[in-house]
Amino acid sequence: WEGLWGGLLLVALLALLFALWRGADAVGVLTLVLLAMFTVMVSVLGDLFESVLKRSRGVKDSGALLPGHGGILDRIDSLVAAAPVFTLAVLTLFNGPGAA
Repeated sequence: WEGLWGGLLLVALLALLFALWRGADAVGVLTLVLLAMFTVMVSVLGDLFESVLKRSRGVKDSGALLPGHGGILDRIDSLVAAAPVFTLAVLTLFNGPGAA
């Protein structure tokens, strides 16, 4: 749980700093911070979902390339879920009609 809360706090801080650096208004800052935090939650849920699927099928990527980390597939489980969500949200919120 500490990792989840720490990750949420760090990503909120980084999103805030990035939005301020880019000169976003208050709505833009809040939007980016909330989007970043939502993406973290999707990332965590994606990782857990992939783990459940692998366990239910008896498949475990236990590669030796990253000792103690369960393998390469375990490193990208969260990205598989989070990247499309974040990309779609950014394209929709920041590049759609009326975007700054």
